[in-house]
Amino acid sequence: MKKLTEEEKATYQWQMWVPGFGEQGQEKLKQASVLISRVGGVGSVVALELAAAGIGKLVLAHGGNIKPSDLNRQLLMTYDGIGRSRVESATRRLKELNPHVEIEAIPENISESNVERLVREVDLVVDCAPLFEERFAMNSEIVRQKKPLVECAMYEMEAQITTIIPGQTPCLSCLYPEKPNIWKREFPVFGSVSGTIACMAATEAIKVISGLGEPLLGKLLICNLRQMTFQKFDIYRQSNCSVCGDI
Repeated sequence: MKKLTEEEKATYQWQMWVPGFGEQGQEKLKQASVLISRVGGVGSVVALELAAAGIGKLVLAHGGNIKPSDLNRQLLMTYDGIGRSRVESATRRLKELNPHVEIEAIPENISESNVERLVREVDLVVDCAPLFEERFAMNSEIVRQKKPLVECAMYEMEAQITTIIPGQTPCLSCLYPEKPNIWKREFPVFGSVSGTIACMAATEAIKVISGLGEPLLGKLLICNLRQMTFQKFDIYRQSNCSVCGDI
């Protein structure tokens, strides 16, 4: 296990005071790697929080260039970066925050052609993609490779999150055997809402990696920020699931 430097101990001192985490938990973060699908409204904040927490490596997959409409929520993007690569902007901003985090920037979205390789590189995946084609590809691959996945999504003023451990919990296809009709590439969004669920997702990732607390295993947390209500539901594996039914 990689030991912490004196500088790292000073940087992460306050979070190492958290009971049940400590220096051992910090060392686990240092040696861990996480894939984040898209660094948009949700993924950019997940990446920011994990970099601040001292994750060892981030793999960021997101195609395309910054648009003006990104700037209300994609906190790793800047006005002067409009027209330039999203993942390049994300890498620069994260390195400014924490120069010790290793970052692999992939200027393309998750697809059937790259998902196997990208998932194989990491210890955990955080799904922040807006399209179910990407979500289903990642879900199938983490089940095949038996890697944990933090699954989070938001729409308008609502958000939801669960953590998937193949063989232990329901997978995404247990919850959504088919693509929901409501989901679109562009949808109503406040940055404060996407940032809220992103902070929860980063916390889930930290918990799974370090062994801290109780992740949302077999639980779906639904947040309605219009009414500020939070509900947690039990969810179950489906024996006939086409992805995880046989494991």
